[in-house]
Amino acid sequence: MAVLPVSTQSSAVDVAAATVPPHVPGPPDVRARVTELRLSAFAGHRRAGFPLGAVTLFVGPSGAGKSTALAAYEALGRLAGGAPLAAVFPDPVACVPERARRDVGGRRGFRIGCTADGAEGPVHLDIAVQAEPELRIVGERLSADGVVLLETALRDPGRRTVQAAWHTAGSAPVTRAPLPDDRLGTALLPLRVAGKTDGQRHVLAAAEQMVVALRSVFPCDPRPERMRAPVPAGSGRLLPGCGNLADVLWRIRSECGRRHAQLIEALRVGCAGPVADLVAEPLPDGTVRALLDRGDGFRTAVARLGDGELRYLALALVLLTGPGVLDVDEPGEVPDALRTLTVLADGFDRALDPCQRRELLRLAARMGERGHVRCLGAVSDASWAAGTDGVAVVHLKP
Repeated sequence: MAVLPVSTQSSAVDVAAATVPPHVPGPPDVRARVTELRLSAFAGHRRAGFPLGAVTLFVGPSGAGKSTALAAYEALGRLAGGAPLAAVFPDPVACVPERARRDVGGRRGFRIGCTADGAEGPVHLDIAVQAEPELRIVGERLSADGVVLLETALRDPGRRTVQAAWHTAGSAPVTRAPLPDDRLGTALLPLRVAGKTDGQRHVLAAAEQMVVALRSVFPCDPRPERMRAPVPAGSGRLLPGCGNLADVLWRIRSECGRRHAQLIEALRVGCAGPVADLVAEPLPDGTVRALLDRGDGFRTAVARLGDGELRYLALALVLLTGPGVLDVDEPGEVPDALRTLTVLADGFDRALDPCQRRELLRLAARMGERGHVRCLGAVSDASWAAGTDGVAVVHLKP
């Protein structure tokens, strides 16, 4: 199975409704970020290409593939971070399009890819994964400016390697070597490419841009039932389910007064009753609980808040804090100014009332405009999001 060119249109996508805000001229943005997700053949998607803005909402009924698209993005991020294929796709057959036929060798698989923009311009990555009879990457292509920088292919099914060729532009046009078939080759290039020629340096720069853009991802699904109980004091890094919210609030209140103040302003809109402060209180047993200070000497335990208020609180915290407070795989070799965190929020508007979801979307758009935090969410209806500046909407059909 080879990596094939990917179309940017799909019968599953209402392309006319995939609206991206008009570009406003300004200084070039050199921060690495993913600007397109391609699902050539993945679960219910075929020949699908989704443009991604600073804030993008996937919209559609149940079964349209919203969660699947977010899962594909998360999978690419984990592969870029060096995770093995089996850990990223524990049930790979579920990713194969339902009506996909086996080839003469009994093989079936899926294809996904993306485009990352940044200092190197648009860089494209596409991978083909064999799900049956055994899981392996059978093809990968990294390209930029019409030049194939890395290409891999399965030559010998009996070996757990693929044959890789990467751009050299020196005395030899390409360098060939085997790479493991259970890892993303693009993420391995810094270990294999010397960087002695202009061509090699171009390969390394493009690979780094792609890896940095993909690794900076935080899948977030706040679970109110896990956020009510006191939690042990720990690392102060927020987990995807936000169950350790109180521990994180303890940290940011003492370390970053500006972000904490912004969070309080957001809570005054999204929480019932007055909000003067949000505090974390240590308990005798070594745990920490969170409370809302109502400003009149009375405090409300966060445990008493409704599901919508808790999800609003957690998502606002994620958008305002960024990678330094979230449990993400940070590419430490890249300066903060060149990184952009992408928040994946399946069920972005789940349990939120109209005021909460509008305010949260405006907050996401404001953070996206600054360039440090992008948001990719899934909702069943986006009529409430119409007219929000900086928000792209992609309509999916089953």
